[in-house]
Amino acid sequence: MATEQRASGPMRSAAFRFALLLAAVFAIGAAALLVIVQHQIGRYAAEATNGGLKAESAVLAGEYAQLGRQGLIDAMVRHAGVSRDAQYRYLLLGGDGAHLFGDLPRTVARNGWSSVDVTEPAREPGGPTRETFTTLGKPLPGGLTLVVGTDNYDVQRMRARLSRFTLLSGLGIALFALLGGYLTGRLFLRRLDQVNRAVDRIVEGDRAERLPTIGFGPEFDELSHNLNRMLDRNAAAMEALRQVSTDIAHDLRTPLSRLHQRLEQMQDSPVVEPAMIDDALAQTAGILSTFQALLRIGSLEGGIGRKRFTRVDLSELMDRIHQAYAPVAEDAGQSYLADHAQGVVVEGDGELLAQLFTNLVENAIVHTPAGSTITSRLFIAGGVPVAELCDTGPGIPPGERANVFRRFYRLDASRNTEGSGLGLALVAAIAALHGAECSILDREAGLAVRIAFPANEQVPQTKGHSQAATN
Repeated sequence: MATEQRASGPMRSAAFRFALLLAAVFAIGAAALLVIVQHQIGRYAAEATNGGLKAESAVLAGEYAQLGRQGLIDAMVRHAGVSRDAQYRYLLLGGDGAHLFGDLPRTVARNGWSSVDVTEPAREPGGPTRETFTTLGKPLPGGLTLVVGTDNYDVQRMRARLSRFTLLSGLGIALFALLGGYLTGRLFLRRLDQVNRAVDRIVEGDRAERLPTIGFGPEFDELSHNLNRMLDRNAAAMEALRQVSTDIAHDLRTPLSRLHQRLEQMQDSPVVEPAMIDDALAQTAGILSTFQALLRIGSLEGGIGRKRFTRVDLSELMDRIHQAYAPVAEDAGQSYLADHAQGVVVEGDGELLAQLFTNLVENAIVHTPAGSTITSRLFIAGGVPVAELCDTGPGIPPGERANVFRRFYRLDASRNTEGSGLGLALVAAIAALHGAECSILDREAGLAVRIAFPANEQVPQTKGHSQAATN
């Protein structure tokens, strides 16, 4: 079933909402920056203006002290004529209030700081403008009053330009963030839609489908990878369950039919002999054993058991198996030799690994005639722990070697011996669980099974061998 509802567009995506939040943050930051800069500029301009007025007043007062009233007027004429747009404007009044020099209004003729609005000729298109002048009045000897003033036109123009620049920059950054969020949202939704479609196919039963990578960062790709690993594990478990069901349906039909016939014979017989009961119980035990082996193989192929992995001393484990089965091989008229490097350690489940090598040894003892030699080897090849079990028995034809690890597979020559054909299948399942490669080597005579475990940094670089033989 397809997903019922998906986001209708990039405007509703998380990426766009995040970009909208960033745009709001940028706008607030631009406004705060404008307020701070405006305050700092105003403060700096006021300090610079006051300092300039004090310095100009002091210079003119010095001119008056040295050159008198006419020298003061000449100095103000020189200062006012430096440029068409002079920095300072002046007002000089006599002791009787007569106007001696300057174009500032008489309203500023007072001592100390003051301000006045003055209509100035147009500096830019648009007609005359009203400007605010800051003034400083200073009394001079002889009853004169000197007033020096300067306008704030340049400061106000700089503030206006800064305000426009900050506003436009803030709007530009916000629009850029929104556009980036919109485009990112579209791209993200497009790739997310691919993921959703893959999920739809998985829900509809396509077990081979896997999630594509989103590509927006390693964390998203890692999420897709982990989800695909989970799907692989679930698919392996489902396939193992399906295979177990198929094997039970096809390969247990014959022993169940035999058991059914035996029970019918017991039902029809007036006297049930103990041998018949024993035979039925033996068949039941064999069927139960087969069921247990199938279930264990299925659970192993589904990946169950890795949580119990620890460091296993493979040398000590194989030595114990050799000691336990050497007398069994001797009773069967066979020789069981061991050549094990010491200190070989692998990551795995000790019980399962013991089951693996036990199955190999029992298989060799059952299917080789008296006088055969069975050899167990453990060594390091290229930093990889390798275990081999070889025998000098009849071996397996090359054309049949690919099938020996299948469930219930038995050679024609082995159908009269005990067993269910699950021993080597269990070996292959345990090896696969441990990431080991299970293979059959080419030999002129006999059989050689090799188990190559994954490389382990703890393996020894030199080999110390222990060898034992039972004749």
